[in-house]
Amino acid sequence: MNQSGTTIPTLTDKLLAIQEGHIGWIIFNNPDKHNAVSMEMWQSVPIAINAFVKHPDVRVIILKGAGEKAFVSGADISQFKERRSSAEGVAEYNAASDGAGEAIRTCPKPTIAMVRGYCIGGGAATAANCDIRIVADDSKYGVPAGKLGLGYRYGGIKRLADLVGPQFTAEIFFTARQFNAQEALTMGLVNRVVPVAELESTVREYADAIGRNAPLTLAAVKLALLEYGKDDNERDLALCEKMVNDCFASEDYKEGQTAFMEKRKPVFKGR
Repeated sequence: MNQSGTTIPTLTDKLLAIQEGHIGWIIFNNPDKHNAVSMEMWQSVPIAINAFVKHPDVRVIILKGAGEKAFVSGADISQFKERRSSAEGVAEYNAASDGAGEAIRTCPKPTIAMVRGYCIGGGAATAANCDIRIVADDSKYGVPAGKLGLGYRYGGIKRLADLVGPQFTAEIFFTARQFNAQEALTMGLVNRVVPVAELESTVREYADAIGRNAPLTLAAVKLALLEYGKDDNERDLALCEKMVNDCFASEDYKEGQTAFMEKRKPVFKGR
């Protein structure tokens, strides 16, 4: 990828945020450690997400790893002794990683995980929090918690089970082994598997297609999907209905109809 565009400041240069036209790129930039994620990197993810949400030109956010070997290989274990050796440290670290995951999962703009190489532990969770996962045929997945003695909390287990079902979730955690891209596709862990040489072009095609569509429609669908994942008594169906009504009351709805009648591509403005 040619990392041209406007750079958005984060807490560390190991988490890059770059705005390139209608795309917001979030790049895990720690290739020497297979893009293992430090606490500062986790803390930087919500900063990047929030900046892209507020940016009027950004229509889709793509997460990727720097280099050719990994999307994210998990948490930076070298920080565990310093950062996770006490109850307070564990709580602080969990808050940072949870905040990153929640920022990605609840982002009102569409998110795509562009995965090449290792997608392990926290990397698998990060990709799972994205709306769409497009992956190279050399990618590998796994959650090695059982080999490290780590506990996985209910929220993370539930999100994975919602994605692949309880049977595959059990296999992933119980075996702690690595799965190849085709196995991940069979599980439903990823949307598409493509050759390495076609990964970026395919992701850009998806991003361009998303970018041409009406932002208010996409935001309404995203909200509905988030509410779908909640318990019945927690769902805000009134807000879902409001966002649908906002679509019909928007300038973009009128533009969509006009463009259809005039047999041209619509130009949506998100209002």
